Amino acid sequence: MAEIDVLADSLVGEWLPLPEVADRLCVPIGRVRQLLRDRKLLAVVRPDGKLAVPAAFLDGGQIVKGLHGTLILLRDCGFDESEAMRWLFTADETLPGTPISAIAENRRTEVNRRAQALAF
Repeated sequence: MAEIDVLADSLVGEWLPLPEVADRLCVPIGRVRQLLRDRKLLAVVRPDGKLAVPAAFLDGGQIVKGLHGTLILLRDCGFDESEAMRWLFTADETLPGTPISAIAENRRTEVNRRAQALAF
């Protein structure tokens, strides 16, 4: 797992350790690790040395709809975990808000267009 820098860490806000992610999703911790391998979730090692997932990636007891596709797209564009995290949580005046907030608000098509444009 990638380590995130202090600035990107502060952009995210609330973080969840993997056991808490498992509790919120009502799945075993092994399933959370599989979700990470499948790029349905993204976790990074925080400056305190612990692996965590942004709370913004969860909507109640499920993963934010559309997150998986955007994570795959960012990986295809060459982003590592920490770069993807920084991009998802950096405010963009033209969206408005952050890409992750736009995804959560069901505006993922525009977010994915912007992610695709990064590859060119």
